[in-house]
Amino acid sequence: MNTNDADVRAILFDRDDTLIADVPYNGDPDHVRPMPTAVETVRRLRERGIPVGVVSNQSGIGRGLLTREEVRSVNARVDEIFGAFDVWRVCPHAPEDGCACRKPRPGMILSAATELGLPASQLAYVGDIGADVEAATAAGARPVLVPTDRTLPEERERAPLVAATLAEAVDLLLGSAVAGSAVAGAASETGGRG
Repeated sequence: MNTNDADVRAILFDRDDTLIADVPYNGDPDHVRPMPTAVETVRRLRERGIPVGVVSNQSGIGRGLLTREEVRSVNARVDEIFGAFDVWRVCPHAPEDGCACRKPRPGMILSAATELGLPASQLAYVGDIGADVEAATAAGARPVLVPTDRTLPEERERAPLVAATLAEAVDLLLGSAVAGSAVAGAASETGGRG
């Protein structure tokens, strides 16, 4: 299915297991590894002038397993690998904190939309689990699921749009002109789980 939606004007990504391989509660920038097709896909979006951002739950801060500075240093490494993102949103809260920002709540996506000066309906959000899809849907953004081995079968079934890679996700959102050329660079990138 190719939605070829011209009204998607910015794309937000989940961080762990979407842009970079998930290393649970990672506070070490040296452990940051991009997922397959991720770097090239983000580069192609920038070449088309499409803003990109990251929206990420980091409950390790709220749980006392990570410091804010450790998360900032990992995010800085992500920016070094991918180039600086137009917007970052990080929820530092543990699930039991009941905040409005932690996915599946839409707070971070809505905040990112405000910073980008766009209505949430003109954003897409790409992630790897049901909470990502739920947050995008609640915000009024367009969700795309890129499953990994931790994605539950029911999350895959409920997702309105599913792609095998980030390149394919962008292809589904914007058409083959962006992601089709991203596939060519995929072989040089590393990915996997941490």
